[in-house]
Amino acid sequence: MTQRTATVASSSGLHARPAKLFVKAVQEKGIPVTIAAGDGPDLNAASILSLMGLAASKGTVVTLKSEAPGAEVALDELVVLLETDLDAE
Repeated sequence: MTQRTATVASSSGLHARPAKLFVKAVQEKGIPVTIAAGDGPDLNAASILSLMGLAASKGTVVTLKSEAPGAEVALDELVVLLETDLDAE
């Protein structure tokens, strides 16, 4: 199991455009990834509905997990994405 934490940087949290961009990036990785806010349940990070169900706002700490081989690089890239204000791009 590979695990990473990240702090959501987008001004609107993981809603609308940031959520869509993150889900697209997860799907492009081609590996199963889960995401959880705090000690909440693990949700499917490739699903826009699951991701928006986190109700994550700017500053929310989330945990990414994957059991896929070679997940380290993918999760590191997703952390960078989460810690970038996707609304500002």
